[in-house]
Amino acid sequence: MKIFVTLALFLILLSCKSDDNVNQNNPFLIDPLVNLQLDLSLPQYNPLNFPGNSIIINAQGIKGIVVYNIDNNQYVALDLTDPNHAPNDCSRMTIEGIEATCPCPEDENKYNIITGQHTTQPDLYPMQRYRAVRSGSVVTITN
Repeated sequence: MKIFVTLALFLILLSCKSDDNVNQNNPFLIDPLVNLQLDLSLPQYNPLNFPGNSIIINAQGIKGIVVYNIDNNQYVALDLTDPNHAPNDCSRMTIEGIEATCPCPEDENKYNIITGQHTTQPDLYPMQRYRAVRSGSVVTITN
């Protein structure tokens, strides 16, 4: 009986897949070191105190990071590089509301910044996600 339970637990653990690895085979992305602490009491991060707001952090990630407040407990942080082509001069996406748009004329990809998914073609790579955890008045962004 112990062997059966141990084997069952082992198989369950093997079948689990982390969402963090969804872009692991993406040939266009690197995994830059990201380790930020955003103190929401500082004026530059004040918009993140209100659900539905986002800020952009320019000097982090591949092409910058957008941080979005879902409900004051859940935050998302996504890289602004379009994950479906190689980083280049036009691959930094712009944000309008909850949509990230790639300005490259050859693709004009659009993504939802809450889910990171492409808005019309879900089989394309999603935006690169970073961990975003709020503790007190600090949101920590890491990978």
